Amino acid sequence: MTTVADDARRCALALLSSLDEHQRRLVRGDLADSDFRQWTYLPGDRPGLSMEHLTDAQHALAVELLRSAHSSEGGDLAVGAVEVERVRRELATGSPPDGDRYWMRVLGNPSDELPWGWRINGHHLAVHVVVAPGGTTITPHFVGSEPAVVPSGPHAGRRILGPEEDLARELATGLDPHQRAVGISADVAPDDILTRADPVADPSLLPEGIGRDLLRPAQQRLLDQLVQRYLNRAPASYAQACWRQAEAAGLDQIRFAWAGPTALGEGHYYCIRAPEFLIEYDNTQDDANHAHSVWRHLRHDWGADLLRDHYARRHQAM
Repeated sequence: MTTVADDARRCALALLSSLDEHQRRLVRGDLADSDFRQWTYLPGDRPGLSMEHLTDAQHALAVELLRSAHSSEGGDLAVGAVEVERVRRELATGSPPDGDRYWMRVLGNPSDELPWGWRINGHHLAVHVVVAPGGTTITPHFVGSEPAVVPSGPHAGRRILGPEEDLARELATGLDPHQRAVGISADVAPDDILTRADPVADPSLLPEGIGRDLLRPAQQRLLDQLVQRYLNRAPASYAQACWRQAEAAGLDQIRFAWAGPTALGEGHYYCIRAPEFLIEYDNTQDDANHAHSVWRHLRHDWGADLLRDHYARRHQAM
C-alpha cells in the first residue's frame, strides 16, 4: 500500500523528469532557503516555476502533484481555486487567460530519504508540503475564491468554499442570546483573515469566541463537521491524525467566533481556535463575494515538528 509520501515522491520525480534544464533551475530549491517560509495569497510573481510556462503534459503532472497532497475532496478544492481564478481573470479582461499563474518549487531531493518538500503558491492558493521519515504535512494551507459565487457562464453558481461558509453560518445563527454574547465577537467583520500570511500563526490575534463545552450537542456536531471540513482537505491518514490530536488535547478546548452579520450576502468572518490548530475564514471584499480560508497547524506548519524530530534523531545517532 502506497503512502502519502510515496505518492508525493512519485509525482514530484515525474514532474522533475519532464522539465528542461532551465525549468529545473527555476523549480529546484532547498528547505533551508531563506524564502521557504515567505508566502502570500495576493496576486503577483513568486519564486519558482510558473505553471503558465508548462506544456500541457507538464501541467497535468503538476496537477497530479497538487492532488497528491490532498484527499479527493481536498484535491477538487485546490484545483477549484485554480479554475475560479481563471474565471476571475476572464471577467476582468474579457478573454480567457493564457495560463495559470501559480508558482511551484521542489525543495530538497525527493529521491533520497532526507526531508524534502514542495509548494505551490499563487493568487488564492498556497499549499506547503514537507515530507520526512516521520510523516507528511501540508500546512499552511490557504484557499480563496474570487468570486465566491461565480456569477455567470458555464460555472454560474459555483461555490468552492460553500460548505465552509454554510456550516459556520448555521452554527452562528443557531446560537441563543447567551451564546451569541460570547460567540459573536463583533458586529462588523474584519476585512481579511487576521493571521494574514504570517510565517508563524499567532492564535492571540483571534477573538476568543465561545468554547465547544458551552454548545448544545447538535451545535457541537456542527462545529466538529466544520473543523473536519478543513482537516479533510488532507489525505485521510493525516486528517485523522490531526483529529486524534484534537481529541487528545480535549475537543472542548475548541473555540468558535463569528464577526459581522449572519444574513446571506453580508460581509462576515469566523475563526476556530484549538490547542493544535487554528482556522480562519472571511468573505467581506467585493460586496461579500470574495472569500479567504486558511488552516494553520501550530506545531506542523512548514513541517516544523517533523524536521525537528528528524534532526534530533540524526544528532543522537552521530
